[in-house]
Amino acid sequence: MRSRNKILRSTVELIGKVGFEGVTIAGAAHAAGVSRQTVYSIFGSREELVSQAIAGVAVEALAGIHTRLERVAAPCDYVVELIVASRRVVRDDPVLAMLLRSEHENPVFDSGMIARAKPIARSLLAPLSTRHPEIEPHVEDIIEIVLFLGLSVVLFDDETVHSDDELRRFLTRWLGPAMSAAEA
Repeated sequence: MRSRNKILRSTVELIGKVGFEGVTIAGAAHAAGVSRQTVYSIFGSREELVSQAIAGVAVEALAGIHTRLERVAAPCDYVVELIVASRRVVRDDPVLAMLLRSEHENPVFDSGMIARAKPIARSLLAPLSTRHPEIEPHVEDIIEIVLFLGLSVVLFDDETVHSDDELRRFLTRWLGPAMSAAEA
């Protein structure tokens, strides 16, 4: 477990220095002080290593959002605040902000990214399901909405178009009716 964490930390540092394309198994192994075989045995591939490193940064960065979401009562408001706060976190974190660049090796554009992101979204939405058991039959749909809409908001971000409050109003206007229909 110690080697895994050391490798992930080193990979995040590498991403910050050289971008996604510059990260290699050999480079991550060297930075972490382990062998390439150790990296391969833990992660299996370069893509998985980079994806897990970014997922770790995202989960760590989003941990503070849980506290913010505890005060949100309605399911639609919860989803809206999750998307708005996630965009803010990505804007404010230099490694996560790199996700906005469309490099060839960017894990956001990897074909398996949605499958890897679903467990993270599920954990972020778990408190909502606990507080509102009536949405449980629709939680997988809500996860997909959060992922697709949230990624769109992050990838096509432009502060001149939507401040956090403007984005919040926009999302509420469109998600409110959709989520109310799902609850019915």
